[in-house]
Amino acid sequence: MGSVPIETFSIEEKQLDIEDSSPVQRAEWVLNSPDPPPLCHELLSSIKQTVFPHGKKHSSSSKKQTPRDYAASFLQGLFPILRWGRNYKASKFKSDLMAGLTLASLSIPQSIGYASLAKLDPEYGLYTSVVPPLIYALMGSSRELAIGPVAVVSILMSSMVPNIQDPVADPIAYRNLVFTVTFFAGTFQAMFGMFRLGFLIDFLSHAAIVGFMAGAAIIIGLQQLRGLFGFSHFTNKTDVVSVLESVFESLHSEWFPLNFVLGCSFLIFLLVARFIGRRNKKLFWLPTIAPLIAVILSTLIVFLTKADKHGVKIIKHIKVGVNRSSVNQLQFHGPHVGQAAKVGLITAIIALTEAIAVGRSFASIRGYHLDGNKEMVAMGFMNIAGSLTSCYVATGSFSRTAVNFSAGCQTVVSNIVMAITVLVSLELLTRLLYFTPITILASIILSALPGLIDINEAFYIWKVDKMDFLACLGAFLGVLFASVEIGLMVAVAISFAKILLKSIRPGIEELGRLPGTDIFCDISQYPMAIKTPAIITIRVNSSLLCFANANFIRERIVRWVTEHENEMKDNANGSVQAVILDMSNMMSIDTSGIVALQELHKELVSHGIELAMTNPRQQVIHKLKLANFLDKLGRGWIFLTVGEAVDACLNSNLVSLSSC
Repeated sequence: MGSVPIETFSIEEKQLDIEDSSPVQRAEWVLNSPDPPPLCHELLSSIKQTVFPHGKKHSSSSKKQTPRDYAASFLQGLFPILRWGRNYKASKFKSDLMAGLTLASLSIPQSIGYASLAKLDPEYGLYTSVVPPLIYALMGSSRELAIGPVAVVSILMSSMVPNIQDPVADPIAYRNLVFTVTFFAGTFQAMFGMFRLGFLIDFLSHAAIVGFMAGAAIIIGLQQLRGLFGFSHFTNKTDVVSVLESVFESLHSEWFPLNFVLGCSFLIFLLVARFIGRRNKKLFWLPTIAPLIAVILSTLIVFLTKADKHGVKIIKHIKVGVNRSSVNQLQFHGPHVGQAAKVGLITAIIALTEAIAVGRSFASIRGYHLDGNKEMVAMGFMNIAGSLTSCYVATGSFSRTAVNFSAGCQTVVSNIVMAITVLVSLELLTRLLYFTPITILASIILSALPGLIDINEAFYIWKVDKMDFLACLGAFLGVLFASVEIGLMVAVAISFAKILLKSIRPGIEELGRLPGTDIFCDISQYPMAIKTPAIITIRVNSSLLCFANANFIRERIVRWVTEHENEMKDNANGSVQAVILDMSNMMSIDTSGIVALQELHKELVSHGIELAMTNPRQQVIHKLKLANFLDKLGRGWIFLTVGEAVDACLNSNLVSLSSC
């Protein structure tokens, strides 16, 4: 208790020291700020933060950490279950058990359907709902995220991998390539997390994801027409024109209406169950078990009526048993390795984007933080493990995560329960799925698609930011009329163009002092702000002064100075005597930026105008020192605040400001 007053007194004493310090002393604080850490130190620090999440104890009473402490910290960071598992209670297990069983009832039919969407045999969808969820339960930190195959990743596989290997001509080679893609996807995901490269997934903006998901949902829906109608021949292309052409051609060939009748009947049942579940939150379980009910009922109908003899297509044989090893099936030699790595990179980014977005949204509801880099490491290792055990790329599913949350899950143990349930089903129940009609799988996938199309969010993006809506529309149309890959490229290109436009042409503001304060603000936003005669105060709204924008900023400042000079001469108000550059927003500078500052200073001095800079950040002041620019500028022209710089220009004899 006695330490609190002493700490309070020291803070008050520091505040008095700051108030008593002179502007010259405060300028020295800027000039003498410590050098930033070197690049290699920052990289090592970022890796250490990922591996040792709890960091060092800075308290004076803390013991020096031993190698055993570091090992424990490393293991707890890599396997969060070691941290919270010690306090796990039976009451939580009851909730997780019910949530896991509920999750499995939805996961089994969806996994079979998504495997067919990825052009794989049904058992591979079930395999993907076993190993990846178990690995994620050990390494993941989200309590609600439900892991398994998802529609978007499945359509990515079925649209990109067949361009490398035909699944009809050589299904074994196609399957092996899918496992290889999964291995690369997991490797990229783990690397992103270990080297804290999570910013890469941010290149797919929220708007681009909204458009991409909507386009992918329509493409997935059109692809399911093959199963819904029972077509024997269908295009492998994913663009809407090719798919519709294939549908009209197939309608004129041999197909069986019973597939369509059976599929549509159960699709209506699934949509009604979904509607009831949304209207009545207490019946959240109804849309969850509806797919399983649909599978059971349709299988019984086909078995009892022998509908398979009348054209209804069925799944037939599903391999019995647990995941088989696929280590020897990975292809690291041959002509397709580079293409597999490219598909793996794209799939890794899409899978991470979806999973982290879903995980963070539910974490915010529960009131805890989700570390994106640790999630990337967990997902990377689970997909690497999956590629070795006959799985394709798994990620977090929004629909199943919502079910998991609604069912009352407390921890990732619900994923373990779900995986064990699917494993038991693989051993005991797969024989019962022999007569399951393929049209039911199409109906299950179609019933899940409305959740991927968010019209209200697209309208909101249009209302708030037209440039963001352009990225949304580009992704949507690219996926719809070209391919999934083209849609992603268009979205990223538009997002990059937006970033480049803001970087190359950053906002530059002229500042004025708000009446009765020492606050300087943009005069266009605050018209009441007062400009100081003979002094131009400028702030650049860019975090980086670099080769891309340095000349633009220099030319813009020179043009402003020229315009002010002409205006002052016309009004007989003297001339511009000083330019103050507020650098508080500028986090870094490169050699091109330093050259631009040197040229700006030389040009201003040639016209008898002094250049002052305020609050340059640590990286900036360090590089300006190394470039000897401060010696050319004069250390007396560096200030901590804009107000101090203006006052110094008005009061000192360094500049003659008679017009002020």
